[in-house]
Amino acid sequence: MASKENRPIKDVGTLKALAHPLRANLYRALSVAQVATASQLADQVDEAVSLVSYHLRKLADHGLIEEAEPQRKDGRERWWRPSSDGMSIRDADFRDAPEKAAAHTAAARLFHDQRADLYHRYLDERAAWGPEWSTASQDTESWLRLTPAELTELNEELLALARKYDEKGRAAEAAGDTEGRAHVALHLYAFPFRV
Repeated sequence: MASKENRPIKDVGTLKALAHPLRANLYRALSVAQVATASQLADQVDEAVSLVSYHLRKLADHGLIEEAEPQRKDGRERWWRPSSDGMSIRDADFRDAPEKAAAHTAAARLFHDQRADLYHRYLDERAAWGPEWSTASQDTESWLRLTPAELTELNEELLALARKYDEKGRAAEAAGDTEGRAHVALHLYAFPFRV
C-alpha cells in the first residue's frame, strides 16, 4: 500500500534513477494519474510501451513506484502507482561528497527544466483554458528578507497549505464533485541570492 508520507530520497542511486528525463516524466505522470499502465503512460510521454515498461521497472527497483491492484477484471495489464504521496530531496543528504553534490545539482536542474517546460506549455495554451483559468493562474515573485529558520518555517507552511487543498480536492472528487476541476501544478522556489 502506498505511503501517505513524503519519501525522503537520500542515496545517489535512487536520485540518479529518478533524474533520468523519461523516468522523471513518468513519475510525474503517474503521480498525477495515481494509477496507470505502461500503455497509458506511453501515450502521455509519446514513447514505446516496451521502453516505458523498462523505465517503470527501474523506478520500482528503487522503491519509487509499486504495482497496483488491477483496475480491470481481466487482469492482463500491469498497473503501477507511486509508492508514496511524494518525495523530498534535501541538499543536506548529498553535500558530504563532491560526486553526491554534483548528482544532486544535476537532478535539481533537470527537475527545474521540466517544470519550466510544463509552465511554458501552459503559456502557449493559455487562451484555450479560458478566462477563468487564466485569471486564477498566477506567476509572482516576492522579495523577502529572512533567516534560514524563517525560510524553513515558510516552506513548511506553504507545503501544509498545498496539502490541505490537495486533500480538499481529492475528497470533493471522491464525492463526485468533478465539475470544473483540472490538474494544477504548483511550483515554489525559495532560495537566497546576492545583489
